[in-house]
Amino acid sequence: MTKQAGSDHKLSAVAPLNDCNVEKKDVELILLKEQNGVQYTSTNILPATRDPLHQSSSSDTEERETWGKKIDFLLSVIGFAVDLANVWRFPYLCYKNGGGAFIIPYTLFLLIAGMPLFYMELALGQYNREGAATVWKICPIFKGVGYTVILIALYVGFFYNVIIAWALYYLYSSFTFDLPWTSCGNPWNSPNCTDPKFFNKSVIGNRTTYAKYKVTPAAEFYERGVLHLHESGGIHNLGSPRWQLAICLFLVVIILYFSLWKGVKTSGKVVWITATMPYVVLFILLIRGITLPGAIEGIKSYLHIDFKRLKEATVWIDAATQIFFSLGAGFGVLIAFASYNKFDNNCYRDALLTSTVNCVTSFFSGFAIFSVLGYMAKKHGVNIEEVATEGAGLVFIIYPEAISTLPGSTFWAIIFFIMLLTLGIDSSMGGMEAVITGLTDDFKILRRHRKLFTFITAFGTFLLALLCITKGGIYVLTMLDTFAAGTSILFGVLIEAIGVSWFYGVDRFSEDIERMMGFKPGLYWRLCWKVISPIFLLFVVVASIVKFKPLTYDEYVFPQWANLIGWGIAVSSMMFVPAYAIYKYFTMCGTFKERIAYCITPENEHHLVAQGNVRQFKRKHWLSI
Repeated sequence: MTKQAGSDHKLSAVAPLNDCNVEKKDVELILLKEQNGVQYTSTNILPATRDPLHQSSSSDTEERETWGKKIDFLLSVIGFAVDLANVWRFPYLCYKNGGGAFIIPYTLFLLIAGMPLFYMELALGQYNREGAATVWKICPIFKGVGYTVILIALYVGFFYNVIIAWALYYLYSSFTFDLPWTSCGNPWNSPNCTDPKFFNKSVIGNRTTYAKYKVTPAAEFYERGVLHLHESGGIHNLGSPRWQLAICLFLVVIILYFSLWKGVKTSGKVVWITATMPYVVLFILLIRGITLPGAIEGIKSYLHIDFKRLKEATVWIDAATQIFFSLGAGFGVLIAFASYNKFDNNCYRDALLTSTVNCVTSFFSGFAIFSVLGYMAKKHGVNIEEVATEGAGLVFIIYPEAISTLPGSTFWAIIFFIMLLTLGIDSSMGGMEAVITGLTDDFKILRRHRKLFTFITAFGTFLLALLCITKGGIYVLTMLDTFAAGTSILFGVLIEAIGVSWFYGVDRFSEDIERMMGFKPGLYWRLCWKVISPIFLLFVVVASIVKFKPLTYDEYVFPQWANLIGWGIAVSSMMFVPAYAIYKYFTMCGTFKERIAYCITPENEHHLVAQGNVRQFKRKHWLSI
C-alpha cells in the first residue's frame, strides 16, 4: 500500500465510549489516508468517517442519488419556497403595513437572516449528504431537531394538501359556461344570498367590509357549496367528510406519490411544470388585470409609501415572520434537496439566486392581485380596504368573484386555479420529500423499500387529512395551520442555528464549505450565522408567543380545549429536542465529561475523546469540557 507524504500518522486510541458493550483497550491505528478532512484507518474499531463526496453514512456501499440536472434542483427549491403564501399573504401584508415602506424591513430581514439561514441549510445538506435527522452526525445531541422538523413537515401535509384539494375542486367547477359562484339560486345558497350588483356602500359599511360579507354568491359557494360549513356547529361537531373533496384530496395524494416514489429523478422532472406554470399564469393575469378599470388605483394602494408605519413594532414583526415562512427554512426540505447535489456544487450562488427569486415573486404577485382588487373596489364603489384581504378569502372568494365578471370568465378561472394547484403541489412535494429523505437516511430498511414507504406516507396523510374535509373541517385546518408549524418551527430553527453556529462551530462549518467550493464564507455570513440569525430567530419566537391570540374563525370562537389540543400538537414536535438530548446522554458510557464530549462532538472526531485528548478537543470546540 502506497503512503501519501504528509498525510500518514500513527494514533493510539481506545474503543469508542458510545458502545457500552465494547471493552476499553488500547489499539494501534494506522491512518492510511486523509482527504477532505476525512480519515480512513486500517481498523474498524474506530469507524472511519465516510467521504461525503462519495458516500452517505446511511448506506455502506450504495451511491447516493443525485439530481439529473442542476436546473432540477433549482426549480425544486424555487417551487417549494414559492407557495400559496406568496400570492395570498405577502401582497396584503405589504398593503397593510405601509406599502412600499414595508419593503425596507422585509429586505433587511432577508439580508441578515433569510438568506443566511437559506445558505446554511443548503450547505449543511450538501456537505453531509444526509436528511434532516442524520445530518446531525455533526453534533449528535441535536438530532432531536431533525425529528422535530420532520414531524412538523408531516403535520403541514395534513392540512396543506386539503387547500390544494380545494383548488382542484374549483378547477373542476370552472369547466362550465356559467361559473357556479356568479349568481344565487343554487342548491347551496341561503335565502339571504344577495347579488353583488345590488350592494351599495352604505349597506356594506353598516355591517362589515365587502371582503367579509358572507352572503355574496362567491362567499356562499366557498363556505356552503364547497365546505358545507353551515352544517357544522363548530369543532365539536365536525360531521362526515365531503365525498367530493375526498376524491380531490385522493387525486392530489396520487399526484404526490407518483412524483416522489422514485426519488429526485422523477420529482425533478415534475417541477419543470409545477414551478414554471405559476409564473406564466401570473404574467397573464397581470396583463389582464392592468387593463381593467380601477386597476391603477389598486396598484397605487399596493405601493403607497407610509414611512410612519415603520415606527410600529407590528410592521417589523410581520416582516420578520413573513420572510422566515416565505423562504421555508427549517422544514428540512432545503437540507433534503441539497443532500442530492454533487459535492462541489456552488450552493452559495444557489442560495442567493433562489431566495431572491422567491422574494421578487412575492412582490410581483402583488401587482396581479391588487390590479384586480382595484377593479373590484371601483365596480362596487367602495374603498380598496373594503375588498383587500388575505388567505383563503382572497383566492377562493374575492379573486374568483372578480374573474366571474370578466369576458371569457371560464378561461380566466381555469388558468387561475391551475396556478394555485401548481403553487401548492411543488411545495407539498418538498415537505413530503423532507419526511421521506429524513427517515430513509436514518433507517436503512426504509431506504430499501422507498416506494412502499412513500406510499404509506402519502396514504397516511390522506387518512388524517380527512378530518379537514369534514363539514366542520375548516376548524381543524385552522387549528393545524396555527399550531402545527407556528412557534414550533421557529423553535426548531432557533435550536438548529445554535447547534450549527455555537456547538458545531462557525469556523468548522466554514471549513466544510471551503472543501466543497474552494472558498470560505465571508465575515458577513459568519457573523450572521454566529450572532444575528440566532437573535433574529429568538425575536420571532418571542413575538409569535406574545402575539398569540385564542383561535377564532370569523365570528366563531374556538373552545378552550381546542387551544389546549393545538398547543399539544406544537409541543409534540418540540419535545423531540430535549427528549433526544436526554436519551443520547444516558446511552453514552464514561464519565460526565466524556458523555457530554461524545454528545456534542462530530462523529468523525470521536477519536479525540476516545484518546482523552481534551486539549486538542478544546481547540476544535467552543465549549470547555
